Amino acid sequence: MSTASLPANAGVTPGPQHVAIIMDGNGRWAKARGLPRVAGHRRGADAVRRVIRGAAELGIPVLTLFAFSTENWARPVAEVSDLMGLLRHYLRSELDELARNGARLRVIGDRTRLAPDIVRDIVDAEAKTRSNTRIDVNICINYGARDEILSATRSLARKAAAGEIKADEIDEAMFERELQTAGVPDPDLLIRTSGEQRISNFLLWQCAYAELVFVDTLWPDFDKSHLEQAVTEFRRRERRYGGVGS
Repeated sequence: MSTASLPANAGVTPGPQHVAIIMDGNGRWAKARGLPRVAGHRRGADAVRRVIRGAAELGIPVLTLFAFSTENWARPVAEVSDLMGLLRHYLRSELDELARNGARLRVIGDRTRLAPDIVRDIVDAEAKTRSNTRIDVNICINYGARDEILSATRSLARKAAAGEIKADEIDEAMFERELQTAGVPDPDLLIRTSGEQRISNFLLWQCAYAELVFVDTLWPDFDKSHLEQAVTEFRRRERRYGGVGS
């Protein structure tokens, strides 16, 4: 990578400006307590509230949470139904909390498979939080990075076939405008909870240069202190983007 194409903050680690989190471990949290999986998901929703508040207090401008992947539809029907019910409840009950935290909500993902009432709740929540400016909170629902990349590729192919663009004009900036995260800065820090060390089809393009921090804490137990520890680890690292360190 040439120096001219390096991100503006190459070699400097003051942030992070954008933290993305794979929220993992709800089921294991519930199983360890002899509870149904939905109990873990409910406690996980409490952790979402804590972490949004904590991120706002830490001055993190952008927070992205992986809530439901395209692969999660393969889970048992009852569990998917419980998750959709929790999503409905969250969208309808958390608007005041989001407002208190100055959080602007954006839902990222394919909405075509979601129930119409959930889509309406998403649109309503996004509209009602649009003027909040303290922190941007992106929640990924029915999101898969491979699907996102394929969709962007198809969109550009259609535009090229129609003569709207030339194939040689396609660059990273043009491609990024076709992604579901268009307008959102790339994450500098990706956190995964529960001890798993995978990125699981999450923001594959956007996390090309993200620092990865894996923590053993199960998501329902994750709070501001764990977020601070991950941020501290991030700030210890020198970000070279393929260059040579000092």
